[in-house]
Amino acid sequence: MTALIEPPTQLDELLARSAALHSHLCPRQVLGARMGLLAGQALGMTVPRTDKKLMVLAETDGCFADGLSVVTGCWLGRRTLRLLDHGKVAATFVEVRTGQAVRIAPHTDLRTRVRAGRVDGEKRWDAYMNAYQTWNDQELFTVTPVRLTFDLAAVISVNGKRVLCNACGEEIINEREVRHGEVVLCRDCAGERYWQ
Repeated sequence: MTALIEPPTQLDELLARSAALHSHLCPRQVLGARMGLLAGQALGMTVPRTDKKLMVLAETDGCFADGLSVVTGCWLGRRTLRLLDHGKVAATFVEVRTGQAVRIAPHTDLRTRVRAGRVDGEKRWDAYMNAYQTWNDQELFTVTPVRLTFDLAAVISVNGKRVLCNACGEEIINEREVRHGEVVLCRDCAGERYWQ
């Protein structure tokens, strides 16, 4: 008798892609992937996307962001993934045309519940991997409709906009300059430098 082998799910395929990109699979990648799938449902959008109609605001980097990117199709290089480093495994997903947005985060007691439910001898890491892949969305996440507090159009900007900083002469793209009357400055020269 031949055993029936179930076809891989969309999640399995996406996690395999994320693992290949990241050189391993870990719990935070799974959370990022699951959040991306849930965001697609919440916003009524198919994922992954290639049309720049979805923007993801990730609240931390690392493995989590890789899971988000693979599932949503949003990447730094496509200007559809933004890092707002708040040190939280959470993200806000924005339908760019309408501005509709949802913030998805793990339940605050998720890790505690996973640890409490592990079987004798099971390592925490294995318990997280199993729970994050098998628990339903409601057990894992909160989904909160949100309104952005910044101008989304300004973040997206206009393709091809370039100016030179009047102080250092470096090129500034994507309308990120600071203007003081007729003076055009890069953020570094305007006092927002992150380096010395």
